[in-house]
Amino acid sequence: MIRFLHTRIRVSDLEKSIDWYCKYVGFQVLSRNDKSPAGNQIVHLELPGNSHTLELTYSPDYKVNVPEDLMHTCIGVDDIAAYCEMLEKEGEEVWPGNWREKVKEGGFRMAFITDPDGYEVEILANKRAD
Repeated sequence: MIRFLHTRIRVSDLEKSIDWYCKYVGFQVLSRNDKSPAGNQIVHLELPGNSHTLELTYSPDYKVNVPEDLMHTCIGVDDIAAYCEMLEKEGEEVWPGNWREKVKEGGFRMAFITDPDGYEVEILANKRAD
């Protein structure tokens, strides 16, 4: 059996990225390696109840430049309105700017936030509200 185990992204400030993903997305540090065979610092983050992990990779000699709309990760939440409101109260920008109106209309069940390096995190409703 083949399994999808993790996704790696390069980051420009490892501690800042760890803090951001833990605070705003709910990840927890699963493992940390301060010197991989290639000389990188690697941290695996996990969301409780998920087997796929996010690998943050940092190397001081690698310049991170994330082109707009290159890729994104995606999380599912039970109450997208409450989750996005929490993010905004914490000072995080949720986009598109009209996400509240779209969620209230009932058909739009997604929003986005952007990590410190420019990677997008899509937020989807786990299920439609009844």
